[in-house]
Amino acid sequence: MFWDQSLIQLFLKGGFAMWPLLLCSVLGFAIIVERSYYFWKLRFDYGAFSENLKQLLSKGKVKEALALCRKHPNPVPRIAEHYLKHLRSDALRNEILKREGSYALEKVESRLRALAAVTHIAPLLGLFGTVTGLVTAFHQIELLGGQVQPGDLAAGIWEALITTVFGLLIAIPCMAAFHAFETEADRISRRMQFIISELDEFFGKQSAKDFRSTDVEATQEAMKVVS
Repeated sequence: MFWDQSLIQLFLKGGFAMWPLLLCSVLGFAIIVERSYYFWKLRFDYGAFSENLKQLLSKGKVKEALALCRKHPNPVPRIAEHYLKHLRSDALRNEILKREGSYALEKVESRLRALAAVTHIAPLLGLFGTVTGLVTAFHQIELLGGQVQPGDLAAGIWEALITTVFGLLIAIPCMAAFHAFETEADRISRRMQFIISELDEFFGKQSAKDFRSTDVEATQEAMKVVS
């Protein structure tokens, strides 16, 4: 119960704008749950992995090193695996690392733009409901010739305030989740660069280093502009 009203009653008082807000809430919740589970599956100890990998390589155990890379679903060991598979061909290795790194980050950053869209659209829908609610209230004043009681304006005011509240309730957790997922994607991107740098140092080579996704960069810029 909120303000002596059930959620269904509040939803109905919010008017038309509550339907797209409901859609945004379902979409945002689904993305947050899916991405949370996805990143939970990718968790691993980078320091331990890096140390074990270099120990195996220092002993010449390349097959065991590749097996270690395949044990983890995280993109970082996968990049190390591609590095080791194409160790003898510098030019080909660089292209493969760029391609596989970009593809891995595309999966890591999947649906983040949709979550950012929900973050931006929900408050705008709340504002839309606020405006339509005020229009309803002023229309009621006009119909009654200015002789109105507070109760005559209640429906419009309810609509104006409820849509604003629900728009913010949807946008705030979605924005927090977006930044959390973005931070995790950045961490994975940096660790992919770290492992290549460490392998370059170990083998005395130089490889591709920038796997930053243009999609997430565009999303970050959009977030900055809107905020």
